[in-house]
Amino acid sequence: MGFRLPRVVPAKKFLELEKDLSRKAEAMVIDVPKGHFAVYVGDSEKKRFIVPVSLLSQPSFQNLLIQAEDEYGFDHPMGGLTIPCSENTFIDLISSLNAS
Repeated sequence: MGFRLPRVVPAKKFLELEKDLSRKAEAMVIDVPKGHFAVYVGDSEKKRFIVPVSLLSQPSFQNLLIQAEDEYGFDHPMGGLTIPCSENTFIDLISSLNAS
């Protein structure tokens, strides 16, 4: 008379999946250099941008953050900071701030 452990195999697969997901999460964190952070920008399809922390002190960037708070609160749809403006507007703003 034998017995089966049907939950051992699914649990093992679950742990492997969890390990794989944690590697992917680490990879996303690693690709953001020190002194920078990631934001998502775009009207319909969001694009990820890596920007320097120094932009947080700029009044025009702070206005974007206020708009993001008004629109999303603390529940951002992408799981990260989402800026409610078009890509072109964001790129123009960042370019002008970096030129200053």
